[in-house]
Amino acid sequence: MKSLEQRLEILADAARYDASCAVSVADPARSARHNELGIYESVGPDGRRLFLLKILLTNECIFDCSYCMYRRSSDVERARFSPEEVVALTLDYHRRGLIDGLFLSSGVLGSPDATMEQLIAVARSLRRDHHYFGYIHLKTIPDCADDLVAEAGRWADRLSVNIEMPRQADLDQLAPEKSLVQITRAMNVIRREIDLAQGDRLPNATSEHPDRGGRIRLPRRFAPAGQTTQMIIGATAATDADVLFAAASLYSRQKLRRIYYSAYISVDDGAQPDAPPQIARERRLYQADWLIRDFGFSVGDLTPPGAENLDLAMDPKLAWALRNPGRFPIDVNHAPKSDLLRVPGLGLRSVETILATRRRSRIALADLATMRVPLVRALPFIVAADHVPRAWGSTVVALPGLRRGWQQLELFDRAADQPA
Repeated sequence: MKSLEQRLEILADAARYDASCAVSVADPARSARHNELGIYESVGPDGRRLFLLKILLTNECIFDCSYCMYRRSSDVERARFSPEEVVALTLDYHRRGLIDGLFLSSGVLGSPDATMEQLIAVARSLRRDHHYFGYIHLKTIPDCADDLVAEAGRWADRLSVNIEMPRQADLDQLAPEKSLVQITRAMNVIRREIDLAQGDRLPNATSEHPDRGGRIRLPRRFAPAGQTTQMIIGATAATDADVLFAAASLYSRQKLRRIYYSAYISVDDGAQPDAPPQIARERRLYQADWLIRDFGFSVGDLTPPGAENLDLAMDPKLAWALRNPGRFPIDVNHAPKSDLLRVPGLGLRSVETILATRRRSRIALADLATMRVPLVRALPFIVAADHVPRAWGSTVVALPGLRRGWQQLELFDRAADQPA
């Protein structure tokens, strides 16, 4: 029988393959100081940094998905926790100030319903028995009963169902025991329950009035931080256009908060995964996803016919701008918000600042510099009070240090995780 620490080491390491919440190992100095396993850093729904205990309930699984390290046929060391052990670990980490919450996922052990019942038991015990008010993210097991999904949302802040692949053909190739129908059915239940709970919170909702017994019913709580999902990219021939069309549909139909993209890493024995290109592709997909969700771009804008895969060497907003020279330059003192959001270098915050500032005075390059707009990227695409590009592809040098042409603009986007 493995010790608790041995099982924690196995199941915390196994959880790192699930990208649908935490994105990095917690602060190395903090982790080293406390010498604890399973702590990951994430960003909460309100933008705060969260430190989560991120573990699997078990890495045993009845499915044999070929992209999964812990598939049924994989020869790996197995381990499992009981619900009571996960509760105790979470409370211990929380009491010592190491974490702000729990992310709990699992392989499918026995059946989807049996596994989901154990995940729910953890969250329910933390909330009801121990009055734990930290953040809880539960992974929903596809094909479990609808009432179990509804129960999970009562105790968790966020739920997620991993869709894994953008097309059914991809699942047929790598995970024939799964289907998009069963996965999206669970998403439908979550979306419906969230809608119902949000309706209960409206000022005139019936939940604020006494029931037949004269008691006041409080607004119903259900996954207030919404739902997310994860897609593995690079495991099949699906293009970036396929991935982004699936993502756009999920955002529209399921009202997802986020889609997380995970670069495929081969789990076959002796295989040498082509990791660097896939990781670069993952980053470009995150940028394109951001542009679709918040900047008004369509999938067709970013992956037009003949360019179904994003350019790995260039941020997708810059790539779009270079394909559409007739849309530029854009006057920052007169252009509508929708046009400003299309300018390389201008993000949501800087566009809002531009709109507010130009009500009072005309905007010059020095004003944009004060707003921390990356002028090297923006200059060829904008007109300002003291700047007009002489010709497409050249830059008017109005501030010291701006002596690079538009051909080199992509070099200045390397460190950005979100498009601007």
